[in-house]
Amino acid sequence: MLMIVGLGNPGPKYARNRHNIGFMAVDAVHRHHRFGPWRQRFHADVSEGTLGDQKCLLMKPLTFMNRSGQSVGEAATFFKLAPADVLVIHDEVDLPPGKIRMKTGGGAGGHNGLRSITGAIGDGYRRLRIGVGHPGARELVSGYVLHDFAKAEAEWIDPLLDATAEFVPLLAEGKDSTFGNRMHEKLGPDDNAGKKQKPVSGLEKKADSKSEAAPAPAESKTGPFAGLKRLFGLRD
Repeated sequence: MLMIVGLGNPGPKYARNRHNIGFMAVDAVHRHHRFGPWRQRFHADVSEGTLGDQKCLLMKPLTFMNRSGQSVGEAATFFKLAPADVLVIHDEVDLPPGKIRMKTGGGAGGHNGLRSITGAIGDGYRRLRIGVGHPGARELVSGYVLHDFAKAEAEWIDPLLDATAEFVPLLAEGKDSTFGNRMHEKLGPDDNAGKKQKPVSGLEKKADSKSEAAPAPAESKTGPFAGLKRLFGLRD
């Protein structure tokens, strides 16, 4: 069995937060494939179904992000799952908006949901990291991910979620690289890569006046006094 865990916070208040992109992705998989109705179990909303020939459990922990490991740990113990049988979908501030990366194992990178899951089952699980951009300073990250996506961001969010649902059977087969290639082909090159993320309203930092100051222009060597300087042998 493969357990696909989308990370987020429960309730309508958080539904469109950047932190909830994992919930959104799992909901897209549920809509796209023939999974059963959602029901509460393991302190989570869960739904059972198949992806290809692989039995699969979709999960959205209801314990809030910082305690996601409670739900994942209970389900993994019940079904006798190894960490490699768990795929976690989560937001990633260190990737540009709309960029995705697959990863197995590693640290939590400051993500409290991952930290909780690692504490419950170890760090050997797979992760689908979905970029949501960075606010520009570490102290702004917490407020940034708990803000809603801007309406304009639907231009990349909706196609990405649809593509994730379409190609997720490849992840069930363990074909992580193929999944990444298909996503790239479907969504095209990442136009957001390398661009600075605009600050979220109310979270902006004041720019340092010194660092923003433009350098003084170099003195022109062709101005009206240039000829006089050469005549009297004066140097710049």
